[in-house]
Amino acid sequence: MREPSPATPRRGTKPFHSTIGNQQSTINDVAELVDYSEVFETLTAAGLQCLYHNSGAFGFRDETATQSVGWILREDSTIKPAARALATVIEGNEAMLAERAVQVWKKIAPQSPAWVLPKSHWAYELTFGSYAWLPAALAAVGLDANELSARNDGSAIEFASADSDACRAFVETLLRNLAGSDFMLVLGGGKLLCTIHHHKQLWWTASDIVMLPEKD
Repeated sequence: MREPSPATPRRGTKPFHSTIGNQQSTINDVAELVDYSEVFETLTAAGLQCLYHNSGAFGFRDETATQSVGWILREDSTIKPAARALATVIEGNEAMLAERAVQVWKKIAPQSPAWVLPKSHWAYELTFGSYAWLPAALAAVGLDANELSARNDGSAIEFASADSDACRAFVETLLRNLAGSDFMLVLGGGKLLCTIHHHKQLWWTASDIVMLPEKD
């Protein structure tokens, strides 16, 4: 299986300040942008399929047996009973949920970068879906919203293992602010997928149970 390529040389680093709970951290490394052509090639080579044209919504192929686990912050009447049976209510808040996601990354695929991408595309998110708050979140990890707003695709934000604090803060921001759109966290080069749901939920899917985080 082809893993995502290493992060490209950085255009320059800057301090990244994040407040999670009562702890503040400064991060010197920032994220990189992976072009959609590489995203598509890497994930389809890993056995995934794109669910919507040019989007960041990828899933395992129909013939692949998968297993799923959901982490939710509160009960949600919109979840179908079959899916609710796979989910656990996590005591805590968005920061704790983001921290748990990063711990999954460190446990399951620490040598591979984490990718975060919109399940729609950047042009939509930065023009309609999340335009009020997403530019600042992108700037905080060193990315230019103006560059991304011209992309009608699901190019990926890549976090190297050294950027785990930035990744955690970015995922927390998504969990706090998403109102109608969902994003995707891709780990292990596509071996583990996580939908960052706008109802403050994380839904994990893998074809190998070894890759799947525990339900609770």
